[in-house]
Amino acid sequence: MGLAACAPQETASENTTSESEASSSEVADLPGEGISVVSAYAVLEERFQTEVVNIGLEQLGYEVEPLVEVDYTALFLDMSNGNITYTPAHWRINQDDLFENSGGDELLERTGSIIVNTLQGYMIDKATAEEYGITTLDQLADPEIAALFDTDGDGRANLIGCDAAWLCASMTEHHIDEYGLRDTVQHEQGRYIALLADVVASYEQGQPVLYYSYTPFWMQNVLKDGEDVVWLGVPYTSLPEGQGDGLTETETTVDGVNLGFPVQDQMIVANQEFVDENPAASQFFSLIQIPIEDVNAQNQLMQD
Repeated sequence: MGLAACAPQETASENTTSESEASSSEVADLPGEGISVVSAYAVLEERFQTEVVNIGLEQLGYEVEPLVEVDYTALFLDMSNGNITYTPAHWRINQDDLFENSGGDELLERTGSIIVNTLQGYMIDKATAEEYGITTLDQLADPEIAALFDTDGDGRANLIGCDAAWLCASMTEHHIDEYGLRDTVQHEQGRYIALLADVVASYEQGQPVLYYSYTPFWMQNVLKDGEDVVWLGVPYTSLPEGQGDGLTETETTVDGVNLGFPVQDQMIVANQEFVDENPAASQFFSLIQIPIEDVNAQNQLMQD
């Protein structure tokens, strides 16, 4: 008989116990074990990336609490106070003032870019753009051009804008004044999603459309850039004070079109104390990225 026959034999029970102990040890070794995380977002279209980040945090052992939906101002204040752990939907340039007014680098940390090179600006249907040679927003100062986008009969173009509480609303108001459009353009504000439903309906009926848009967003999958609609340029870069101070045409231009809004990343921002005490989560925040196309596609599924 060989040596194996003389060696002590482990029982099935002992094997199971060893495996269980090893498994328990692995769980105990997870860096987030016993630590709760509260994540937040401001608009429903940002929930997707929040859920994705939370999946990663759970795999690191963190206990993920139910998501919180709250407006940006309250979100950042709660995050600086430690009541919210992080948000994955911080607009690096647009929300600079919000970041600083909520404690800045002392209480918060921008840990990584989860979505890179996001865009925002004004779009019109490609057919009207090509028929009338419309390439820039300031062309709407021409009453005849503006009237093409008149939906309420007052002779002015109806520009569908974002929610009044969003920073893009004040940027649009600034553009209307800066480019001399107050007499020919009406900035339509209300519930942005509902207004966009009207835009889609108008487009499907063959009517001209004019609206604010951004990426990532489901609208990009419904009316496709370059196929159905095109971006309008602006004659030069000008933004409200405190919203992209010092930016030049270089920071607002994409593929030769000056969109009038900065190209920027959507970042993860977290409570500074949490970041300092949780290097594993901080490193994860700095590494994770989601392609814009994936966010657009998921957002469209929510609308369907």
